[in-house]
Amino acid sequence: MLELPPKYHAIDVVPDLRAVAAQVMEIADVTAGLQDGNTARFRGQLRFDSTDAYKQLAAGFQPLEHTPLLREEDGMHVILAMPSLAERQPPRVWINAVLFGLTVITVLFAGAGMEPEFAASLDPWFIVTRLYTGWPFAVSLLGILLAHELGHYFVARWHGASVTLPYFIPLPFGFLGTMGAVIRMQAPTRDRRVLMDIGIAGPLAGIVVALPVLLVGLALSKTNVLPATGFAMEGNSILYLLAKFMMFGRWLPAPETYGEMPALLHWVIYFFTGQPSPAGATDVLVHPVALAGWAGLLVTGLNLIPAGQLDGGHALFTLVGERAKSVLPYVLVALALMGVVWEGWWIWAAMIFFLGRQRALLLDEVTQLDPARRMLATFTLALFFLVITPIPMMIY
Repeated sequence: MLELPPKYHAIDVVPDLRAVAAQVMEIADVTAGLQDGNTARFRGQLRFDSTDAYKQLAAGFQPLEHTPLLREEDGMHVILAMPSLAERQPPRVWINAVLFGLTVITVLFAGAGMEPEFAASLDPWFIVTRLYTGWPFAVSLLGILLAHELGHYFVARWHGASVTLPYFIPLPFGFLGTMGAVIRMQAPTRDRRVLMDIGIAGPLAGIVVALPVLLVGLALSKTNVLPATGFAMEGNSILYLLAKFMMFGRWLPAPETYGEMPALLHWVIYFFTGQPSPAGATDVLVHPVALAGWAGLLVTGLNLIPAGQLDGGHALFTLVGERAKSVLPYVLVALALMGVVWEGWWIWAAMIFFLGRQRALLLDEVTQLDPARRMLATFTLALFFLVITPIPMMIY
C-alpha cells in the first residue's frame, strides 16, 4: 500500500483535493480515507472534455503531492486521489552508453563476418584488424534501430512522459550482432492518446529509415543462381518481396519453372513454409546494407505483433480497449502454428504468454482516441501484415 507524504494526513488533505476536483467535476459523493491506496474517491460527472479535465486535475493535485486517476464506473466518472510516488533516482546514463558501445562492436563483428575473407579466417588478430569492414552494415542497422527507439523516446518526452534512454542489447557472434534495444517507461502513461503516440512512433520512425536503406542496399546487390544445397535464405515479408520486384523486375527467388503449380499458389506456400527449396532459382545476393534494411523490416514486424506490451499490442489496446484480450489467444495459436516451420516463434509465443499479457496502466482511462489517431493506429496495425516475416531464416 502506498504511504501518504509525511506532511499530510488523509483527513487533512481531502478538503483541498475536493476543491481541485470540484473545478472539473460535478461531485455526487466523496469517499475519504486510504482505500486501495487512495486518499479520496470522488464520483460524479466531468464538467468538460476529459483530456483538459485531467490536465487541470494533475496540475492541481501536484502541490498536494497527489496524482489523480480518472476512471468510469456505471456511467459515472471517478477521480481517485493517489499519494504521489517517491522521486525516482537519477538515470544512470553510463549503462546506456556502455551497452551501446558494446553493441557497436558486436554489430561491426557481424557486418565484417559477411565479408568472404573474414568468414574464412580463424585468426583472432585478423578479425580484430578487419573489424572496420563491417561499418556499412553496422551504420545501416544501428541507424534503423536508433530511429525506432528515439521515435519512442522523443514522442514520450514531448508528452512529458518519464522514459529512459534506449538500452541496446549486444549479441556476440549473433547473426545480426544485436537483439535490438528497449526503452522503459518509468511511470504510468497519461491516457490512450499518449500511449498510442508513443507506441507507434517507434515502428513508424524505424520503417521510414529502413525502407531507403533497403532500397539502397538492393541497388548495391546482384542476382545469381542459388546452389543446390548448403545455403541460408532470409525470409520474405510482403514489403520485402515488393522491394525486390521494384528493383529487379522479378518475383525473387525466381524458380526455373513453376511446373504444373499456379504461380500464385507457389508463392503462398513458399511465403509461409519456405518450400519447395529455392535451389537453382535466381535470387538476390544481398549486400550487407540490404540485409540491414531487411532486418529493419523484421524488427518492425516483431514489434507490431498485436499482443501485450509490444508496440502492436499498445496500438490494438488504444483502439478497442479491454477487447484486445480476446485477440491474444488467436495470436498465440498463430505463433504456435508458425513455430512448426520456424521454431523461434515458439519462443515468442512463450514470452508473450508469460510476460506480455498485462496491458499498460493508464492514469486517465476515460479519454478515447480522436478520429485522426484511430486512423493512424489502424494504419500501423495494417502495416504489421506488410512487414511480418513468417520465416525469418531458412537453411537449405
